[in-house]
Amino acid sequence: MEHALSPTTLIELRRPRPYPAVSVLTPTHRREPENAQDPVRLRNVVAEAKKQLEADPAVSRERRADVARQLDQALAEVDLAHAEDGLVIFAAPGEHQVWSLARSVPERVVVSDTFLTRNLVSAQAAERPFWVLSVSADHVTLWNGGTDRVTEHRADGFPLTRSRENFDAERQERIGDLPSTFRDEGTRHFLREADTAMGRLLRGSPRPLYVTGDTAALAALDEVGGATRDAVHVPRGGLAHGTPDAVWQAVRPLHEAETRKDTAAVARELESARGRRAFAAGVDEVWQNAREGRVRLLAVEENYRVTVRDEGVDHLVPAASGDLDARDDIVDEIVEQCLETGADVRFVPDGALGDARGIAGILRY
Repeated sequence: MEHALSPTTLIELRRPRPYPAVSVLTPTHRREPENAQDPVRLRNVVAEAKKQLEADPAVSRERRADVARQLDQALAEVDLAHAEDGLVIFAAPGEHQVWSLARSVPERVVVSDTFLTRNLVSAQAAERPFWVLSVSADHVTLWNGGTDRVTEHRADGFPLTRSRENFDAERQERIGDLPSTFRDEGTRHFLREADTAMGRLLRGSPRPLYVTGDTAALAALDEVGGATRDAVHVPRGGLAHGTPDAVWQAVRPLHEAETRKDTAAVARELESARGRRAFAAGVDEVWQNAREGRVRLLAVEENYRVTVRDEGVDHLVPAASGDLDARDDIVDEIVEQCLETGADVRFVPDGALGDARGIAGILRY
């Protein structure tokens, strides 16, 4: 199952497909007893997707069979033992993907000529993704970080491994010669390669960056690098060959502190915007401004969800899930719209926005 959504992947997901492109969404659960319902619910929503294909006169028999087969293959790939809060299946002629999200999604089936991506975009923003670069003299590992975990990123040139010919970092560590290891020109060249690869990735997927390693390794990387110079240093060796859990435990206190600092900064900015009358609050008001591209910063409480429907021109009113024209994922729509117009999107803890009713924005004008 897929987790990390890069800009390149998003562009690929959004390209038009031969009709029908099917998006299947269902909420999932991480723990018992709630997760007992997930297998049945997932099978039912996939069955509903097949039923819609069967009833669609625009879908040929061959295309229907192809997409149904893709849905079955996707279903077989789902690992509910490691479920998060939402699951998205994409299926089209000749292809399928399964995405696990750390954010709940409404149960729905959408048949179109493109995949429904707004829930992926919102989940990615909510995760506050970051990178962790773990360096040693002979190995550099990159980790993809999210809300409560890191996973190894095995792409974009990572991991990097240095040839052990005429080099024995372990022996040098045993005899206490670690500082000279990082003064060695071969080691410095290796670290420079890692910094260059990290710079390329940050240009395409900019995120906060943490760098772990021995003090000597971090100092050497600072001297030879550029892209990693402004990263948060975590003086902890051994993580280039470490486990995801060990890396997460090393960076978790720093990441949580950064999150608290970010939440406080958002609160100050929102309060200042109130005084300048550049402030919007509530789903209806924020939605209107998001559609006009006026939102500069969007703040959303982590578990804020609301179902609405359109009433008149440019107005949303509360609705019950299942109502005619109900929009269950309007918050995700707003998040995607704001990101598309260049807004900064921040997710904050529940209750942090006070009387703003779960969602607020700072306006450009």
